[in-house]
Amino acid sequence: MRLFNILMTGLIIFLLTGCMDTQKSEKPIGYDKTAQEWYDTIQKSVATGALETADKEFISFRSEHINSNLLPATMLILAFAHMKEEEYLLANFYLDEYLRRYPGGANGSYARFLKLKAEFLSIRDIDKEQKQVIKALRDAKNFYASNTNSVYAPLVQTIIARLEMSQFLMNEEVADLYNRIDKPKAAKIYRDKNKIYPFKRENISSPSGFLSNLSLDSFSFGF
Repeated sequence: MRLFNILMTGLIIFLLTGCMDTQKSEKPIGYDKTAQEWYDTIQKSVATGALETADKEFISFRSEHINSNLLPATMLILAFAHMKEEEYLLANFYLDEYLRRYPGGANGSYARFLKLKAEFLSIRDIDKEQKQVIKALRDAKNFYASNTNSVYAPLVQTIIARLEMSQFLMNEEVADLYNRIDKPKAAKIYRDKNKIYPFKRENISSPSGFLSNLSLDSFSFGF
């Protein structure tokens, strides 16, 4: 029994020491900073790739300085940083928060464009994510209709073209499938769907794996 007590005491001391060492190694987020100090701290975390730390710092910044004029810029910085890491859900969190609080102005248009771009880039499999493709295409067309003179309009036109092209190619693939199994009427339905598009199949260069990986630079086209 005495040996057991000694071993248990040693184990508890070991665990406590480990916990203390872990706590010492963790970088504290801090509190009670000025808005400028929080802004600089978050910028530094983003620059070093510590986005999880930056997210925690943002929460503290927002709670301490809810009306700071540095808060909107911080939201856009974090949204863009998460987009670069392909963390689109987190990017959308900041963009939604930004647009809820600051919907107007040039930066509002920029935030809406970033949200659209994140929606587009988050599509990985156009065959399995048809609902997302259709929604992204609708959102892109709505953005363009409301912002035809925007500096982002040409980029949105590119997104629309890529999404429409993905629909066009998918319809062609389905039509080919129905032709192979001798169902010409079903094939015609999908070919007729493509009559609304200005594309020609021979003018679209589709790389290997196109239907499972759609990105801004995934293919070239001409029409």
